[in-house]
Amino acid sequence: MIISFAVASFFTLLMPSIADLNGKWSGTIQTQDGDQFQAVYDFKVDGSRLSGTVSSPAGTVPIDSGRVEGNKFFFQVTVDGNDYLHKGTLYDDSCGVDIDVEGQTIHTTLLRDTAK
Repeated sequence: MIISFAVASFFTLLMPSIADLNGKWSGTIQTQDGDQFQAVYDFKVDGSRLSGTVSSPAGTVPIDSGRVEGNKFFFQVTVDGNDYLHKGTLYDDSCGVDIDVEGQTIHTTLLRDTAK
């Protein structure tokens, strides 16, 4: 019994809580043609459901079809009629996100937005 508790405690410490994904995260997205823009992701986690918004200089769009699985998360946003699938991993202090843009992957790192 002590070993089971120790093993469970060890994995609990290693696995970040997906609830930590809640809140605002920001990062720079570099497009395929080299342009860059700042994006702010406002995540809301409810069980395995992920919702929220993504804001950029072009405006704010809702997160659609969002879900979480352990420390992985998935969602899409629709901009000007185009769907962009996002696949992310939550780490202790950041999120790695891959965005599918017309079959090409753009990677970005998001940091917790601490601005008030």
